[in-house]
Formats: sequence, structure tokens, C-alpha cells
Amino acid sequence: MAVTVVAVTVAVRAAAALLAVGALGATLWYGVEDPGIALAFGVLIAVGELARWGSGKGREPAPLGAAGALAYALVGECAGRPSHHGVLQVVAIVVAAGLVGAVPHVALGRGPCLDHIARRVLSVGFAALCFQPLYNSGQLTAVTGHGPAYAVVIVTLLALTALCDAVLAAAMAHDRSGWPFGPLLREELRGMSGVGSAVCASGAVMALAVAVAGLWALPVFSFPLLLTQLAFRRYAAVRTTYRQTIASLARATEIAGYTPAGHARRVADLSRAMGRDLGLPGPDLGVLEYAALMHDIGQLSLVDPVPAGATAALPEAEQRRIALLGGAVVRQTGVAADVAVVVERQADPFHEQPLAARIVRTANAYDEMAREQGPHGPLGALERLRLATGRDHQPEVVEALARVLARGRGRGSGGRGRPGTRRCAPAGRGSAGDVAGGVGKVRLTPRPPG
Repeated sequence: MAVTVVAVTVAVRAAAALLAVGALGATLWYGVEDPGIALAFGVLIAVGELARWGSGKGREPAPLGAAGALAYALVGECAGRPSHHGVLQVVAIVVAAGLVGAVPHVALGRGPCLDHIARRVLSVGFAALCFQPLYNSGQLTAVTGHGPAYAVVIVTLLALTALCDAVLAAAMAHDRSGWPFGPLLREELRGMSGVGSAVCASGAVMALAVAVAGLWALPVFSFPLLLTQLAFRRYAAVRTTYRQTIASLARATEIAGYTPAGHARRVADLSRAMGRDLGLPGPDLGVLEYAALMHDIGQLSLVDPVPAGATAALPEAEQRRIALLGGAVVRQTGVAADVAVVVERQADPFHEQPLAARIVRTANAYDEMAREQGPHGPLGALERLRLATGRDHQPEVVEALARVLARGRGRGSGGRGRPGTRRCAPAGRGSAGDVAGGVGKVRLTPRPPG
């Protein structure tokens, strides 16, 4: 099974590389049809790639370049004159323009993600393969003419292309993380409602506008998407600051000596991994992570710290008081009310808790138990949690924890208890990354004795 899963990413990248090399070779050999159209779209794609954000480890980081690539794949006419470029030329121009636009980013050490490149090559190739042969043979216009039916075909092809891209993204995310394919695909499809829908809509409008108005339509219709891209960049910066603020608040209990170093981060990483395993969507994963980071904030109300921050030994009334105070602190910080609810419900019986609170409760208990000395700490902690299912923990949540640990990505509290390190990969998303709804993948690695 592992060999099959690994083969997904290898096969996608290999197919994209073969298609790109073949397209470039064929275009160089036979020459470029309609060089003016090819140059205009190539410049648009290169500019979009230059304006992209980050390193591509999120959702579509270059929406303008992606929209231009899809539009070129679906262009049949330019100002009323038929075009004659084929599938291989479309792929060749997209690859060449993308490489040119990526040069400055590579020079700055922010090279594009290989997975994004592979997906774009295959998605554009799919769109061009569905459209160009039909148009160049005259069959498409013979059936649809140039009226509304033609536009419907364009939109339908873009929808199918977006679906194929989502399937590829989910399959490659499944390859990297081992999470179930179904929830990953649902997350990708949800993420399409943001940047993905804007890319598809802009691609359709550009293709239809060029057919009527010519190449002058490209700057006119790409400018709004460029403004949207800049707005998303600012939004991403705000989200990053927001996450850093929450992480700083979460460390308050560690700095004050109420909880061990790295405890909040380990619980957050485990909780997010368990939530993804249980199929939580991107927004719920964000709430879960923030709540896990701040689940111990109520301990700041204690006069004397609890040894190792383990509040499970306290009376239930004291646990509930700490949880309620923690929720009140979270509300005062301006964090979403859903996060405060999860923090407040930590001391409730598990069958009365929302799922996010059950996950945080189990992840927190595991990290506390696994801090015991000796090599059997993690195994003993998991066994104790299983024995407590039905009374203190939901069985499905405990088994999700076991699956996370079994994947080799959940040794976060092994031995003496070790902080997780978090690695974000294309989601999805998400992910706008995580900005556009996607979520990063979690890898938990051992930490040194603290």
C-alpha cells in the first residue's frame, strides 16, 4: 500500500515532466502558431508568476498566472479570427512563461513548489486537450455556434479542469501525509470556493473576451484579479500575525512556569492531526488548533502551579473553574467565540463536549501521560487512554490518536515528551495553505529531554 501511495506523487510529477518536455520539443520543432497570441498570454502568465506569494506551499499562489494559462488553453478566436495553436503549444507556452516568471523567486530562494507546477501542467493540458481538438476541427462551433452554448461549454470545461486539479491535489496530499483521501478531497473542493472560483471565472472571461475584443482584453480583465491577489497577500499577512499572537499567548503559561515547555504546541499539533484524521474541514481545524494552543491559559489564575501542569488530578470543580476562566481570557483576546467554547468545555464530561473539545482533551491527556520517564511512556499512555474510553474519552478520538501515532508522524510525546514540529504542504487548502481554507499537514518529531 505504501508503494502505491508513493507512486501517486512520482507518477504525477513524471507525467507532468514528460508532457512539458514533449510539448517544448514539439513546439521548437514545428514552430509557434499565432506568435502574437502566444506572446501576449506568455507575458501574462510570466507576470502572474512574478506576482505570486510565498513558496507555493498553500493553495494556488499565482492566481493570475493560473487564470492566464487556463484562458490560453480555451482560446479559439482572437478578435473574430480563428486561432490555430494546438494542445502541445499551449503546454509549452505555459511551461516556458512559468519558468521565466519563477527565475527571480528561485534566485531569492523561494522557488515554486514542484507539486503546484505538476498540477498546473496537467490541468492546463487537460483543458487544452478537451477544447483545442474540438475547436480546430470545427465540430465545437458547428454544434454550439458562438452564442450562449459556446460560453456554457467553456465554463463546463473549466469546472471539469478544477475538479481534476482538486483530485490531483488530494491524491498528492494523501501521498505526503497518509490522511484519508475523502476528507482531503472535500477540503480541496471547499477551497475552490475562494481563489479557485476566481481563477476559473477569470479564465473563462478572458477566453471569451479575447475572442471578441482581441488581446486588449487581457490587461483589462486581468487587472481585477491582480488586485484580488494583492488583497489575498495582505490577508495572508494578517492571518500570520494573528497566528503568531495566539502562539505567543499560549506560551504565557510556559513562561510563567505553569506548564512544561512545548506542551501547548505538542497538543496543538496532535489535535490538528487527529482532527484531520477524523475528517474535520479546514475552518474547524483552525478552531481546533487555536483552542489546543490556549487550552491551559486558565491556569494563570492559580496561585501555585500544578506540578507539570497536569490538572487532571485536581477536583472536578477546580478543573471546571480553570476551564471557564480560560474561556473568559480567550474571549477577551478577540479570538473567535468557537475557540473560547472549546476551551471552556475542557472539564465537561466527554459525551457533553463538542468534538473539538474531545480531541483537545485526549491530546492533552496523552501528552501529560507520555511525559513519564522510560521508553514505554507513549505506549503506556495510549493504553491508559484506551482503558479510559467510554468514561473519560471518546473511543473514536482515541483511535484517531492511535492512527496518527502509527503513521510515524505522531511520536510527539515519545520518551520524555517531545515537541512537534509543524510542516505545511499544499492542501489543500487549503491550503489557502491555511489561508484559503486549507490546512497544513502535521509531523511530530521527538524533542530533547526538557
